[in-house]
Amino acid sequence: MPYLGSEDTVRELRRALSNPNVQSDHLRYRNTILKVIRAMSQGVDVSGLFSEMVKACATVDIVQKKLVYVFLCSYATLNPELSLLVINTLRKDCQDPNPMVRSLALRNMTNLRLPSLVEYVEQPLTAGLRDRAACVRRVAVLGWAKLHNLQPNSEIDAAVVNELYSLLRDPDPVVMVNCLRALEEILKEEGGVAINKPITHHLLNRLKECDVWGQCEMLRILQRYRPQSEDELFDILSLLDASLVSPHPQVMAATLSLFLSLCSSLPAVSLAALERVRGPLLAACGSVSREMRFTALCHIQLLLRSVPGLMGAHYKRFFCGYAEPAYIKQRKMQVLVELVNDENVAMLLDELKGYCTDVNTDTAQAAISAIGRIGRSHSDRCLEILTGLLALKQEHITSAVVQTMCDLVWVCPQYSNTVCSALEGCEETLQDSQGRQALLWLLGVYGEQVSGAPYTLEVFIDGVRSEASLGVKMELLTTTMRLFVCRPAETQDMLGRLLHYCIEEETDMCVHDQALLYYHLLHCGIEETRKVLQGRRSDPSLGVLIGRPAEPISQWACSFNTLEALKQCSIETESASRGSPEHFTCDPKSNPDLSVTINCSQAEKVYSGSYSANLYTDSSADVPPSTAEVPLSLSLSPALSPEEFERLWLQRQPMHADQGAENIEVEEDYVCLKEWVLSTAVPHCSTQSLQAAMQLVNIQTLAFTPPHTLPWRVYLYTHTQHEPSGNTPHCTLILGELLYTGEASQRTVVNKGMCEGDLLRKEGGEKEVKVTLIQQPRDDKALKGFLSILTTVLYTLSSEKN
Repeated sequence: MPYLGSEDTVRELRRALSNPNVQSDHLRYRNTILKVIRAMSQGVDVSGLFSEMVKACATVDIVQKKLVYVFLCSYATLNPELSLLVINTLRKDCQDPNPMVRSLALRNMTNLRLPSLVEYVEQPLTAGLRDRAACVRRVAVLGWAKLHNLQPNSEIDAAVVNELYSLLRDPDPVVMVNCLRALEEILKEEGGVAINKPITHHLLNRLKECDVWGQCEMLRILQRYRPQSEDELFDILSLLDASLVSPHPQVMAATLSLFLSLCSSLPAVSLAALERVRGPLLAACGSVSREMRFTALCHIQLLLRSVPGLMGAHYKRFFCGYAEPAYIKQRKMQVLVELVNDENVAMLLDELKGYCTDVNTDTAQAAISAIGRIGRSHSDRCLEILTGLLALKQEHITSAVVQTMCDLVWVCPQYSNTVCSALEGCEETLQDSQGRQALLWLLGVYGEQVSGAPYTLEVFIDGVRSEASLGVKMELLTTTMRLFVCRPAETQDMLGRLLHYCIEEETDMCVHDQALLYYHLLHCGIEETRKVLQGRRSDPSLGVLIGRPAEPISQWACSFNTLEALKQCSIETESASRGSPEHFTCDPKSNPDLSVTINCSQAEKVYSGSYSANLYTDSSADVPPSTAEVPLSLSLSPALSPEEFERLWLQRQPMHADQGAENIEVEEDYVCLKEWVLSTAVPHCSTQSLQAAMQLVNIQTLAFTPPHTLPWRVYLYTHTQHEPSGNTPHCTLILGELLYTGEASQRTVVNKGMCEGDLLRKEGGEKEVKVTLIQQPRDDKALKGFLSILTTVLYTLSSEKN
């Protein structure tokens, strides 16, 4: 909005510009023009002085010309007809013997941005491309790009494009880079500038002549080129090697991005490049610029996704400074969590403990969350620190600690006793809704271990009328119902009062409907209520799978040196859920080949395509064939902890070393089966894809080695259930191991009907995944059905990978 009194100001400036005495004095005339520019910058509408300023541009004073051109470019769109008056002066200046005047005229001629002036601008721009002064050529090249943006639908002049291509070999490096940018803009619809072998090698040889911006621009455009041979590839990498350790972080990042693009099929070379940029990245983390430090930390997080130990020896470089902003401290703590090992865990925990009392609440809560993530692998010291923080009785610290403990017991249920013993008295300090929801979830899931759980709930229920958080009310309902199932005598009265309030007085329909659902559920009986409410208390798989497994570099290479890297929240994905259904539910459209319940007969059809092992035992142990199809269901309940899995596996495994032709070993209470599946692409799948596919059919993976490592192993388990011949359901536990060594199998297969001693040996077979299954109690049909389901999953993953 123009200032008050602007009309008087404009009138006074017009009078001064038109005064002959002022015009005759060059210094006074320039100062008057300077007053016009100052008024324009302050918001005064001085467009009425356009004609007087056009007259002022006819001068030999370069400073005055610059001031007038600033004014004309600002108000040209408001006065398109009067702007024609300045064209003659600009065209005349384009022929001035002073190259600075010529470049200034060309620049402002294109900055007028008036379509009606295009025909007057083309000829000076064409002449400017051949000008002997480099500064004029620089402006002329960019002028053609501005002209194209002014009329994007106009036909592209081939002669101009050829002239710009020829200027790529201009001796001035700025002209060369400007040509690249101009061609990118003009040929945008055709894919940008054409990068062939001669242009690529020419740009690489002149890379060091350019400034930082020019080098980054050239390296970005060169990512479109693909070498024609391996020798050419390594020649290019040799030229780029010096730029990998450039003191300028921008050049280093652009060079590494080009390295990763060229070496997408050479992971060893990519890893060597990541090692080379470790020093420059660490130097960027100590930059004076906060923005540079934050960007470097975000890109280090990308690198750690593929090389977790890349910065392990330099973890002290990521300790937080007192004066650093909160967003840098939080990002550094995320990196520190990834660098934890047995040697530095004590020092890192002591450092993080100091951040927990930071004056910034977000930083303090991020430090507490980082300690909780470290606690998955180093529990004792972390739980001691978290318990000590509860004694501070500070609201934001107590809330963060309770939420962190909630996440920790979900991942590692073996710490539930320690966590429950530390919850006493926390409700008095908690004020925020997220902390209270976490406390209520812990009381509901582990209420039988907390002696004062009913009394704590009673405090919440008595204050439910004044509770403002919808999430707390709904969590309170669920917690009270769960506690009623395990401690009915102490909870019955308060549950009745809570349900009565939520059904009769609560105005929020979500809370009202949930209370009504629980009320009708109680009418179905305590057993049905227990089945609904007492689901799995944790995810046992996450207790072993600590941290993110190494990812292929290609998975994030396209995000490097882009804004996408700054959007990555954290390397470690936190589990936000506070409960989980007993059985996984899946969208049937997600993968039609994998269903939760698979009919045995359908599975056997898929299974028959593999090298099937013959399930044979004594005749007395044979299972009579059933006339009807027997559906087989897999379930993850009851959950099996990693420790229990290890105990059962080691207890059975020593008895079943490879014994030649025997693929199955039978004992009274369990059976061990070995099978080979031709599915060599599975060990190269990402761990996330493998785990998701297994969970889709209710098979829980407990631990696995990273992809592309040999030997590759996966340990898994599930519970089977089926009803043979209408009898009561028969449940079994199946433990499994997938093993891939990368070597061709040399194994012996025995077929039924062959004479004793006749062996059919498969020598020099293809590379296969060895499947070892242990079932307890024994159920041949369930074991065979599970093997068929597992084979289906592996084949599906292999086909998707291929």
